[in-house]
Amino acid sequence: MRRHSGGGWSAIRYTLGKTFEAATGPVDFWRRMSSKNACKTCALGMGGQAGGMHNEAGHFPEFCKKSVQAMAADLQPPIDPMLFLSRTVDDLARYTPRQLENLGRLAYPLLRTSGSARYQRISWDEAFDRAAEAMRATSPDRSFFYSSGRSSNEAAFLLQWLARVYGTNNVNNCSYYCHQASGVGLSQSIGSGVATVTLDDLAHCDFALLTGANPASNHPRLISQLVEMRARGGQVIVVNPLWEPGLDRFYIPSKPMSLVFGSKVHDLYLQPRIGGDIALLKALLKVVIGEGACDDEFIRGYTVGFDALKASLASESVDELAAGAGLPAQAIIEVGKRYARARNAVFLWAMGITHHEHGVDNVTAIANLALARGMVGRPHAGLMPIRGHSNIQGVGSVGFAPNLRAGFLKTMEELYGLQPPAGKGLDSMGSLLAAEQDQMDFALFLGGNFFAANPDTGFSRAALSRVKTTVHINTKLNQSHVCVPPEREGGCTLILPTCARDEETQSTTQESGFSFVRLSEGGMSRPPASELKSEVEIITSLGARLLPEGGPIDFHRMRDHNAIRQVMADVVPGYKPVAGIGESKQEFHVEGRVRHTPVFPTSDGKARFLLVETPPNRLVDGALRLMTIRSEGQFNTVVYEEEDRYRGQAARDVILMNEADMRDRGLAEGTRVSVQSKAGSMTGIRATAYPIAKGCAAMYYPEANVLVERAVDGKSGTPSFKNVVVHVEASGQPG
Repeated sequence: MRRHSGGGWSAIRYTLGKTFEAATGPVDFWRRMSSKNACKTCALGMGGQAGGMHNEAGHFPEFCKKSVQAMAADLQPPIDPMLFLSRTVDDLARYTPRQLENLGRLAYPLLRTSGSARYQRISWDEAFDRAAEAMRATSPDRSFFYSSGRSSNEAAFLLQWLARVYGTNNVNNCSYYCHQASGVGLSQSIGSGVATVTLDDLAHCDFALLTGANPASNHPRLISQLVEMRARGGQVIVVNPLWEPGLDRFYIPSKPMSLVFGSKVHDLYLQPRIGGDIALLKALLKVVIGEGACDDEFIRGYTVGFDALKASLASESVDELAAGAGLPAQAIIEVGKRYARARNAVFLWAMGITHHEHGVDNVTAIANLALARGMVGRPHAGLMPIRGHSNIQGVGSVGFAPNLRAGFLKTMEELYGLQPPAGKGLDSMGSLLAAEQDQMDFALFLGGNFFAANPDTGFSRAALSRVKTTVHINTKLNQSHVCVPPEREGGCTLILPTCARDEETQSTTQESGFSFVRLSEGGMSRPPASELKSEVEIITSLGARLLPEGGPIDFHRMRDHNAIRQVMADVVPGYKPVAGIGESKQEFHVEGRVRHTPVFPTSDGKARFLLVETPPNRLVDGALRLMTIRSEGQFNTVVYEEEDRYRGQAARDVILMNEADMRDRGLAEGTRVSVQSKAGSMTGIRATAYPIAKGCAAMYYPEANVLVERAVDGKSGTPSFKNVVVHVEASGQPG
């Protein structure tokens, strides 16, 4: 039976169930949830020195199913050593992501050599020696380094520093497959690639345009902010091709009245076609201009380019743009008028905006709409990309990217003698393309599941298999470890087990999507009978073997997190307070990020209106546009539950289709179909009718990545995970 809401008593029962399933028991589970450590899941942020389940405003309780799922997974006992003796890697490659996650914690280093069918246990010394030798045996430009958002700022900063001293700028992070388009688009428009608002701004705005995001499943605590906005008379407009029950009504467990009666989340819900966002946003801007609602004083004093943008809009009517968006013109006009009346508007978006070949243009169109009414550069209004992993913004802030900002680089050169390699390094897709051409000999992955996160799964497997030596630093097994065999002669895969954030013996820092830096104290016990090392221990041990003593990095000193933070304070823009945070415990907003005054870090101090072309809506007869989606039972590539409770799906081998599209193809509910794209195909998929825009469909990520082409947005390098042209036909298999 399909649910029509999110949260509620079922969420409470689920949480209690996970609590009692935890290997260390419910008391220890809640002790860890209450500890002074930042949340392990989304970048909305909670925990740190305010205590677990507190946000920066001090509100309690602040947690969600995602944080519960992550904690329960980390409390699993170590993987049974017999697994690696009784199962070949090919056996493990047939496990689902959920089955791999539930095997338990990695407890000791593992090695798989080229041609071997199994992983074998090795010592830490052998693991470090093999990794260092592989790096010495190749040219630095034939290597790349990757970080997920689970890492700490200290580990990410240290590893990117090591990579550049080693001699490569091939340093990239998981944002290239999520919000890199936001960073590029916002930087072009306002000079900064991060959110302009704080949590407090959300508590005072009266209008929210939520586009291409599903916080009910992926950032549940944000729902409370939207509900509270409506309660004080504000308006919430949701824009999503897919009807999300949790964005319609949510039963918030921490609010008694909401828990009993439920809370309406939106005022209007628009379902444009996939790829129709720019047409919609341009139409909204035309309505605002037509209503005379532009902030002319702000535009004259603090921006450039508005007249050219306004002139370009004259060639497209609202009716034409509405047709391109796949929406009734009247619905767009209504939203535009409501925005025109708003006093304080916040624009929120996620990967439904960025996962397109025109993702940067999508973000630019949002910025244009906000700037037109002066909704950037003042309190209680602004721009907010809803970032995914808890520290992905921090990882980028501390330099884990192919190109360092000029000021960052200059300070590293002057104070620490860094002589970085010339030129911009390869991003994620660039590194893969090089690997496919046998131009990569070494790769190190600081967390994450890089193989599964990539588009075109067949290409990803083939490319990564050609990297001679891969080193993975993880807490649990995932598909990157078991689906990518080291094919080159003399090659190997190393898995190095690390501790979770709250198991660190020294404090670490993380930065939320609001640019708020938290201090996590660690201190929780590690799994029994394990040989875990912290990320910093692993990086310093590798670096000490690789680079000579007396070089620019004192790896013995850098084992102390306070020492790393002192270097960060010297070189990372806005991070000066991090130097003493280990002792002071004073968490902080990164200086220069929040935009409460109309001063923009551009060459002339002004924001920019930028021209955006409306993408053509060309589809051959019979084709559909597919978006990949996550369930409320998963976090990024980690699948905690096969069921998607909110959408009423019992399993993940499904394609959600508009009922009319199913009827046009002669498909009954539950018919098994094949789904084909230029990149690949999937068979035996169950077709089900679902409220999604006509001509559109949805399937679960990462399984459906086999269908996603490797083409990327030329401005950001982000693949088009949410705009894939597919054909669907009955496969002849029983339903």
